[in-house]
Amino acid sequence: MSKKVPPKKEEAPAEAPKVEEKKEEVKPQKAEKPKREKKKRPEKGVHAMYKIEGDKVSRTRPICERCGPGFFMGDHKGRYTCGHCGFTRYKTH
Repeated sequence: MSKKVPPKKEEAPAEAPKVEEKKEEVKPQKAEKPKREKKKRPEKGVHAMYKIEGDKVSRTRPICERCGPGFFMGDHKGRYTCGHCGFTRYKTH
């Protein structure tokens, strides 16, 4: 006793609702600016941290008071700053 299943009717794909196409707005073009050349800064390395005078070697920048030897402080306009811990010491004029 098998029941016969009627074959399924193939449905046509549903039509997608029509979307009105928007025209792209044309923006006025700006005049191109000439590209500036980047300033080349001299490379700093270990040789910039020390100064050699005769047979003696001296440090040009102070050492961080918190971090200890090996951590030089950055030289800014009115202060010295440690890049490792953030300690700041102000210059006295």
